[in-house]
Amino acid sequence: MTGNAKSNQFKIPEIMKAWVLGGPDELSIVDKPVPEPGMAEVLVRIDAIAVCGTDLEIISHGPPAMIEGGLPFNKNWTPGHEYMGTVVKLGQGVDEFDLGDRVTVEIHAGCGQCKRCRQGMYTSCHNYGKNYEGNDKGHRANGFTTDGGFAEYAVNNINTLIHVPDTMSDEEATLVVTAGTAMYGLTELGGLVAGESVVITGPGPIGLMGVAVAKAMGAQPVILTGTRDNRLKMGTELGADHVINIHNENPVEKVKELTGGIGADYVLECSGAAQSVNEALYMCNRGGRICLAAFPDKEVPIDVKYIVTNNIYLYGIRGEGKSATHRAGAYMEQGAFDATKIHTHTFQLKEVPTAIKYARERIEDAIKVVVKMR
Repeated sequence: MTGNAKSNQFKIPEIMKAWVLGGPDELSIVDKPVPEPGMAEVLVRIDAIAVCGTDLEIISHGPPAMIEGGLPFNKNWTPGHEYMGTVVKLGQGVDEFDLGDRVTVEIHAGCGQCKRCRQGMYTSCHNYGKNYEGNDKGHRANGFTTDGGFAEYAVNNINTLIHVPDTMSDEEATLVVTAGTAMYGLTELGGLVAGESVVITGPGPIGLMGVAVAKAMGAQPVILTGTRDNRLKMGTELGADHVINIHNENPVEKVKELTGGIGADYVLECSGAAQSVNEALYMCNRGGRICLAAFPDKEVPIDVKYIVTNNIYLYGIRGEGKSATHRAGAYMEQGAFDATKIHTHTFQLKEVPTAIKYARERIEDAIKVVVKMR
């Protein structure tokens, strides 16, 4: 089918429905113009979007979103970033994608000109948030600095798009970004040579995907710690060799026991709890590596002397950088793990506040809540 024939499949309206943020926790649905894709961009018809824990923080508190150089409140701005959809319009110069392609999206499209972007570290772009009139450096982070996905359409840079196979459901495709964040952390820790021991702390969506990705990359054993038995059980289903309920056992002692007394080679910290970093240090092998993937809500103490004495490497990651989402998507397409296990609830676009409430309050033990557009 020719491109012109394909374009006839998609009747793009001038106006779309979109949720916008007023004051903190004030969401309302409004009419917005459908955006136009520019150079190296496409228009995505959003088919599904997952609710992320960072969405909840942004909607309530603002950071790390930055709209027009400040907090996102009362700026007619649309949150949400874990979405997938269908390419319905091509911007100038785009031939990497075709109309009708199913895609899932990364958040960040760096400016492409700062030091970090030129190193491939576009989630650390020096021009983060500088993408508004009179100060546009080219950076984009959908749902953080530009309109996000709780809407019917969004514009995305081609660098943020990942092809979705027909064998993957819309709901599963929204989870590629979550798996990509876990993949980024594990990649930065060294790529996980098969047989290395890994601890994942915190069985939220990223932690559970961390278990799945670590196992797919050949880690052994994979150990998951947490406080909820049902989440730990899901971790076992996703590949964890051992699970530790920290209410019942001392996690540091148990990890040492499971690793012959020396500790784990890698720790992926996904809980953000007050004691989490020091516990990660104490359960880590000498010369081991720790990746921090959670946003703590307060200052966290760190035993620097222990880090230095034991030659431990400490990393922080943001988002799903260095094309990790593409690698995670490949694992999912190959069936290396079943990400759909963490999808628990589905709502419609008109029910976004309810979807957010379920995710925030973990109603009916919600883990990953998805909004379907149609």
